Amino acid sequence: MIRSELVKKLEAENPGLTGEEVERIVDLFFNQIIQRLAEGGRVEIRGFGAFSTRSRNPRKGRNPRTGDAVDVPAKRVPYFKPGKEIRERLNK
Repeated sequence: MIRSELVKKLEAENPGLTGEEVERIVDLFFNQIIQRLAEGGRVEIRGFGAFSTRSRNPRKGRNPRTGDAVDVPAKRVPYFKPGKEIRERLNK
């Protein structure tokens, strides 16, 4: 499911809300998750899973075109750990 499909589904299930309102709700939801992760926090949605970040150390990489070594700086990457209910449903 992509973001636009999510918006359409929420619109269909909530006829009292306009398309713009649903769009703002979805934007707010995702923006809050992004903001919390950017602050170094964690977001847990019970029954679904937890979003967090992990640190990657600096390393030497290779430019695939030239084969030259390049320095890849340290960075934080998003990480999702699925909840128990998702794992159970996927492995039925």
